[in-house]
Amino acid sequence: MKVTVLSGGVGAARFLEGLSRTIEPASITAVCNVSDDLTWHGLHVSPDLDTLMYTLAGLEGEQGWGVRGDTQTTLERLREIGDEEWFSIGDRDLATHLYRTGRLRAGNTLTEVTQALMSSHGVKVNVLPVTDEPHPTIVRTAEGDLAFQDYFVRLRGAVPVTGFEFPGRDARPAPGVLRAIGEADLTVIAPSNPFVSITPMLVVQGVRQTLARMPGKRIAVSPIVAGAAIKGPAATMLESLGYEVSATAVAKLYQGLIDLFVVDTADEALLPEIRALGMDAVATDTMMTGSEGRARVARNVLAAAGFGESVA
Repeated sequence: MKVTVLSGGVGAARFLEGLSRTIEPASITAVCNVSDDLTWHGLHVSPDLDTLMYTLAGLEGEQGWGVRGDTQTTLERLREIGDEEWFSIGDRDLATHLYRTGRLRAGNTLTEVTQALMSSHGVKVNVLPVTDEPHPTIVRTAEGDLAFQDYFVRLRGAVPVTGFEFPGRDARPAPGVLRAIGEADLTVIAPSNPFVSITPMLVVQGVRQTLARMPGKRIAVSPIVAGAAIKGPAATMLESLGYEVSATAVAKLYQGLIDLFVVDTADEALLPEIRALGMDAVATDTMMTGSEGRARVARNVLAAAGFGESVA
């Protein structure tokens, strides 16, 4: 069985970690968002790719990102000399960005650098950036347009959102991306933010079309549980944009792209209205608490898709 997961950051990383302990890691491809990439002091930082890497390597930081137990000597020194630094980079994490930037400047693609980094960390899942080309997310707000990290980290997502723009929407998919989606037995849209993790991937040339016509099973896992986001600004964005903050609202965003929508048992009452959208829907435990919880959720999602049995 070949499984492809469309992945954002923390939620997707935790799902993938559980999945990689449920089926053969080499049978999994993670197609990862790069639209929150940024340049930090001249270095190319890929937060979602790195979150996947550190989590799959067993190095996940205490907040779900970064390297567990990392120090911040460099960041602290930057602040001491007057840099108003708001983006957190640990010292071990810094080595990743130095390596990536050097390889990119030498002419390597982001895909090639990502594969080298994953291999160096012993990651067996095939992790692909959705594109090798610049593909930023611009967050439109009442206070003007913002780069995603300005909105999310510097302003802590406190500014109401009015929309999104993807200046790189003509970006070409990275090698292997369309094949990974089109030839998968199962493609999973991870429990990631639909606006700033999944949509940026869907607007890359051919991705939406390939997902829409793939012959395998297509499912999505809701990032909204009982009217709240488990992680990140998805709930705030839904509300700002005039959507109901619910799993149903997320399901509507994926109409025509999936066969099955998976919600948490807390949202079981929503199943009839989700099915009315023209897709199947199931409720199961989707709370990825601890390592065993992640594996349990992965098995439940596979079972919902018809690949195995669910676990209580």
